Amino acid sequence: MDNRKLTSLFEITGSLSAMVYAVLIASNTGNEILGFSLLLISASLFAAWAVIDRRWTFLMLQAFYGGSAILGLVRWG
Repeated sequence: MDNRKLTSLFEITGSLSAMVYAVLIASNTGNEILGFSLLLISASLFAAWAVIDRRWTFLMLQAFYGGSAILGLVRWG
């Protein structure tokens, strides 16, 4: 798979999981573990995209989101 197809896959999957994360957390329905897991998946996919495209500032942002996801998993787990 070439880099363009791979980054498109990471972008779409990461975006969808981030949207579901946001809805789960905002809904306050007790799905925090699933929500923060999706945030971690999203941040990981976006981080992979950032590495492939050499977007280092975007990678730093994903590290922050990944840390937030881990904090949420520890806090709510």
